[in-house]
Amino acid sequence: MIGAPPPIGRITRRPDYLAAAKGRRFHTERLTAQGRLRDDGPPGGLRVGFTVTKREGHATERNRIRRRLKVAAAQAGEAHRDKAVDVVLIGRRDALAAPFAQLVEDVRQALGMET
Repeated sequence: MIGAPPPIGRITRRPDYLAAAKGRRFHTERLTAQGRLRDDGPPGGLRVGFTVTKREGHATERNRIRRRLKVAAAQAGEAHRDKAVDVVLIGRRDALAAPFAQLVEDVRQALGMET
């Protein structure tokens, strides 16, 4: 499709995670977001990375948190996908029990921190 905004990308390289960690931060009980405007890296739109520390639970719990964040980011990121921004979402244990609508709203607010 001509003129379509770029798809939401993924952050996969450690240097990109470290660069996002130097940017702005947004905190809730369910997640922490770190992000930066990307002006020197590869072209494209929004890129999102996900991480959950071992302190938040066993592997199955961490994977459930990460999966919930991925779907929430896909829904909330549609309005921001043309911006050259890298955002890392760090999941917290409260994201497991939180209503999904609240999680989407948290991600929406985190993505709006760069605007």
